[in-house]
Amino acid sequence: MTQVSSQQVLDAGLNDWRQLAQGLHARFLTGNFSAGLRFVEAVAEAAEAANHHPDVTLTYPYVDLQLISHDVSAVTKRDVDLARAISDIAREQQIEAKPEALAQLELALDTAQLAAAGRFWAALLTGDADAVKGDDVADPNGRVPLLWFQHTEAHETPRQRFHIDLWVPHDVAEQRIQAAVAAGGTVVDAEQAPSFVVLADGEGNRVCVCTVLDR
Repeated sequence: MTQVSSQQVLDAGLNDWRQLAQGLHARFLTGNFSAGLRFVEAVAEAAEAANHHPDVTLTYPYVDLQLISHDVSAVTKRDVDLARAISDIAREQQIEAKPEALAQLELALDTAQLAAAGRFWAALLTGDADAVKGDDVADPNGRVPLLWFQHTEAHETPRQRFHIDLWVPHDVAEQRIQAAVAAGGTVVDAEQAPSFVVLADGEGNRVCVCTVLDR
């Protein structure tokens, strides 16, 4: 399957869904466990018919879903098509989506020696030293956030080597940034906005607020 671009995802009009760092995401407010289970069962039928399956988290008040084509590690047309079908199911069951509640957390480690760091972090985080794919340590069981290695020149410590990448819906990013600034943060670098904006807390610890726009 061919990867679809972030702009193609936006043009698809998937109002219930937002593209974050890894795939398409949605939260549906089912209200209770029984309603959530009925919703998930209907989603499972649609997934089986499409021969394409989302990652599903069923909790008491809501259901979270993620769609990505794992064979190409990207969003494809089949993800877009299944997302649309799932939204149709939600409307039939009178279940509301809440895309503004979505977020995805990644950890980034500046390193000039991936070979020295990658297997260590893979073994520590996932129990498998071989769980390094390209520049990422990915936990196939979804227990810990994705860790990716940002290539840098060798440098002396102290310098912040870890930072957080917080992926939020593109239409939520500015609100989230302003809330963080109002809570005592500062904008360090907005040159790459809306792709990402670098913030710092009162002690100088940095975080990137990321969206899929302009990538």
